[in-house]
Amino acid sequence: MTSKKVTTITNVEFGKMINAAAAMLAANAEKINKLNVFPVPDGDTGTNMSLSMASGAQYERDALDTQIGALAKATSKGLLMGARGNSGVILSQIFRGFANSVADKDTMSARDLADALMEAAQVAYKSVMKPTEGTILTVIREAASQANQSAKETDDVVALMAAVTKAAQAALDSTPDLLPVLKEVGVVDSGGQGLVFVLRAFYEVLSGQFNENELTAPDNAELDRMVENLHAGAQADSNLDPADIKYGYCTEIMVEIARGTTFDKQFDYQEFYDYLAQLGDSLLVINDDEIVKVHVHTEDPGSVLHWGTEYGSLVKVKVDNMRDQQQAVIDEQKRQDAQQSGQLPQTTKVPDVAVIAVAAGDGVAELFRSLGVYTVISGGQTMNPSTADIVQAIQDSGAKAAVILPNNSNIFMAAEQSVDLAGVPVEVVKSRTVQQGLSAMLGYNPEGSLADNAAEMTALLAEVKSAQVTQAVRDTSLNGREIQHGDWLGIVDGEIEVVGKKLMTVATDTIQAMLDDDSEIVTVIYGQDAKKRDAESLMKWVQEYDEDLETEIHAGKQPLYPFLISVE
Repeated sequence: MTSKKVTTITNVEFGKMINAAAAMLAANAEKINKLNVFPVPDGDTGTNMSLSMASGAQYERDALDTQIGALAKATSKGLLMGARGNSGVILSQIFRGFANSVADKDTMSARDLADALMEAAQVAYKSVMKPTEGTILTVIREAASQANQSAKETDDVVALMAAVTKAAQAALDSTPDLLPVLKEVGVVDSGGQGLVFVLRAFYEVLSGQFNENELTAPDNAELDRMVENLHAGAQADSNLDPADIKYGYCTEIMVEIARGTTFDKQFDYQEFYDYLAQLGDSLLVINDDEIVKVHVHTEDPGSVLHWGTEYGSLVKVKVDNMRDQQQAVIDEQKRQDAQQSGQLPQTTKVPDVAVIAVAAGDGVAELFRSLGVYTVISGGQTMNPSTADIVQAIQDSGAKAAVILPNNSNIFMAAEQSVDLAGVPVEVVKSRTVQQGLSAMLGYNPEGSLADNAAEMTALLAEVKSAQVTQAVRDTSLNGREIQHGDWLGIVDGEIEVVGKKLMTVATDTIQAMLDDDSEIVTVIYGQDAKKRDAESLMKWVQEYDEDLETEIHAGKQPLYPFLISVE
C-alpha cells in the first residue's frame, strides 16, 4: 500500500499519533502481558505501559496549545506522572527525550522527528543504571539509528516511520539472541513489544492507515461516571462499618469479544449478565460488537475474570478492596477530627520522616502499619502504583521527609521518579519483596534523620531470604526446568527453585531450599488462597525438620501468592 508524501507533522497529526499509541497499547496490553519471562500470574508490562501511555495521552488532549513542543512536553509530563512499573518509567523517559528535542518546534520535519527519536534513545539509556541489551532500550536505539539514516535520504515522514517501524520490529525479533533467558522461554522482550506498538501507531497515523473505529471501546467517561455515582455514597459515609459491606471487591474488566486463546462461548448479553448478577451487586455491563465492559461488586473477583475469559481476551482488569477504602475514609475522618480539636492521637502523629510502603493484602498492610509505616499504597505484584500515586502519598502524609519501600523491583523506577517531584527530601530503600520491606522496618527510627533511616533500613535488606509460592499460568522452560500450566512454583530471591504439582509439597521444599546453618526464624504469611491451618501445617513441618528454629505465622490476605516465606 502506498501513501501520499507527508513532509510536515502538525499539532493535529501529533495528537493523533499520541492517542493512537495509547489506543494500540490498550488493545494489545494482554498480548504484551503474556510475554512475561516468569510464568507467574503477575505479568503486567502491557498493563503498565498502557496505563502510562493513557496518562500521557490525557495530558496531551488537555493541553490547549498548537505548538508541537508544548504538546510533547504535556505528553511527557503525563507519562511521568502516570508511569507504572519499570517499563512505564522507561517509556516516560523516551518521551522526555523526545520532548526535549522538539521543545521549540511548532511543527516537525523528518529531520526533527529523527532527532527527537535519537534524543529519546539517549535519555532512555541514561535513565537506567545498568542498561541491558535485548530490552526496550535495544528497540529504541535501533529505531532511532534508522530514523537518523532515513532522514539523510528522505524528507517524507511516512517513509521515515515505515523504515523506523521495520527496524524496531527487527530489533524486537533480535532480543532473544541478546538476552538468553528470552530465547530459553521462547518470547521477545515485553517492553520492546510495547514500544513497537507505539511506533507502529505513529506510522499508521502518518500513512493514513490507522482506523480509529477498530480500537474504539465503549465510552470510558460514561462508565466512569456510573462507577463514581455508585461509590459516592459509601465513600462519603465515614460511619459505614467496613464489616457491613456485603460485597467487598469492586471489580472491573474489559473483554475483547471472541479474541484470544481462552474464549469458547459466543457472546450473549443476557447469559453474560445473568451469571455476573449472581456474583454480587452494583452490576454494569456495557458492550458493542467488539468490547464488553463490566463493573460489579463481588466477593469473588476471580470468577468474574474467569467468566470474561470464556468470552474473549481480557484487555483491562481492575480490582479494589472497598473495605480497605472505607477503612481509609474512617481513619482519615478521625485524623481530621483530631487535628481540628487539637488532640491528634499519638498513634497518628506525623513523624518527621514518614515511611511509605507498597503492599497488596489487608493483612500485609496491617503488618507494615504495626511496624511504623505511615502510609500503605495498595499494589505490588498485580498493580504497580504510578509515580503520581507515590508522590500523592508523600504529600498527603504532611511529613518533612519520606522513605519509600517499593517491595517490588518493578516499582523501583517509579519510586525514584518521585524523589524529584515530592517537594520534600525522599530516599528509596530498594526492598524487592514484602519480606525485605518488613525486615527493613526493624531499622526504622521515627526520631532519626532521613539519611540514618535509609542507611539502617537498607542494611537490613540482606538479612532475610524471601520466597513466594504461586502457580504457573502457562507452559514454559526456564533455567532447565520444564514448567506446565498449573504447576506450583517456589521462587526464592527471584529464582524459581522448586516446581511441583502439590502446593504443600512445593511450600515445604521451598523452605528447605532456603534453610542453612545460620537460619533462626521462619515466617509464613498466608494469602487469600490459603488457610491458617495450611500455614500451621508448614510450621509443624519446620519444627519437625529442626526443633531449634523459631516460627511465625501471619494472615496477609495477599492475592495470587498463597504463601510468602521468609528465613532469617
